[in-house]
Amino acid sequence: MTTEHTKAVYATDQNWNELLAKPGVLLVDFSAEWCPPCRRLEPIIHELAADFAGSATVATVDVEMHPVVTARYKVRNMPTILVFKDGELVNRQIGFAPKPVLTTILLEQMQETVL
Repeated sequence: MTTEHTKAVYATDQNWNELLAKPGVLLVDFSAEWCPPCRRLEPIIHELAADFAGSATVATVDVEMHPVVTARYKVRNMPTILVFKDGELVNRQIGFAPKPVLTTILLEQMQETVL
């Protein structure tokens, strides 16, 4: 169910453990305001949040504002997309990825959950 008002969750150093503890698939975009590819990716992340509302969680982390979670996963390049399933890191995508690639990654992880 897609709605224009669904946005990605803003992950922070403070709410990270709570987000990670939720069962299911979590896609997290680690980005920075000064990063041109990150700015290109931002609307795609929000579209994915709308497309997968109720099925998966889509979140974004500002690496400069939340250095603890950024360092925990050794994120050094922006954007970096991490995908977790039931709290376990299952995929790392470094650099800009188009929406079809990210959609496929999410669908594959969700399918494995169903099987």
